[in-house]
Amino acid sequence: MSNGHDLAPSRAAIDAKLRKILSDVLGLAADDVAAFDANTGLFGHLPELDSMAVAGLLTEMEDQLDIIIEDDDVDGEMLETYGGLLAFAEAKAVEA
Repeated sequence: MSNGHDLAPSRAAIDAKLRKILSDVLGLAADDVAAFDANTGLFGHLPELDSMAVAGLLTEMEDQLDIIIEDDDVDGEMLETYGGLLAFAEAKAVEA
């Protein structure tokens, strides 16, 4: 029986979900988030993404992407750019 976890979600699916999460959690316009590329700065660059918003972002990522994020997974590098966050989310989705 398939449990829905046989195949990791595609990069495109994770990318789309992650953009929606950023838009929803941070209250950013979907068009703005759609324009993010791998080098788009996040933490320290987006005023909406402060330390309080990080907790909500990570919780929503866990729920929406069906992943577990441990406290020691979280560092400045994974939150520094959109590409870093996407790579982190992809790695976690593969583990799940």
